[in-house]
Formats: sequence, structure tokens, C-alpha cells
Amino acid sequence: MRYVIAFLLPWLSLMFQGKIGAGILCLILQITIIGWIPATIWAVTSLNRMYADRRTEAVIAAMRNQNR
Repeated sequence: MRYVIAFLLPWLSLMFQGKIGAGILCLILQITIIGWIPATIWAVTSLNRMYADRRTEAVIAAMRNQNR
């Protein structure tokens, strides 16, 4: 669902991630038709990075719990 939002409304996807400044900048970029494609790429990349960070944190937490 988040990928659909990132494709249709890239600025809203960034806002949901807590990146308010980036969301506003993305909205300004998205206002132009040419800027829609870079805004969508930016939102999807940011979303992928967020999921990768979550996976990394989970692995680190599991490794710390294993060593105890």
C-alpha cells in the first residue's frame, strides 16, 4: 500500500515517513509535470531505505539478544 502512495502521491509518502521538509520539497517538485518522475523515484527510494533500516535494526537486535 505504501508503494501505491509513493507512486501516486510521493510527497504524502515522505510525510508518512516523518520527513516533513522532504515532503514539502517533493510536493513543490511534483507540481511540475516533469518533476513527477523524480519525485516518485525519490519517494520509492526513501521507502526502500526505510525498510532496509528496519531490517538492519532487527538483525542487530537479534544478534545482541543471542550474545546474552
